[in-house]
Amino acid sequence: MPRGRPKIKTATVTLRVDPAVKAAAELAAQHDRRSLTNLVEVLLINYCKSLNLYPTKTPTKETR
Repeated sequence: MPRGRPKIKTATVTLRVDPAVKAAAELAAQHDRRSLTNLVEVLLINYCKSLNLYPTKTPTKETR
């Protein structure tokens, strides 16, 4: 029987930012006791939710 959290597929996102932005983001992540990756993910999710874009609806077999 598997242990721990179930495996979830993830996608890779690569971006370039000003070093000062990265430093500030790292401090913010540290302040929230998160990884930088998790901080960026939470910020993106919250922004997309504010635009009613998340969670996205996946098409069912009937609507494809």
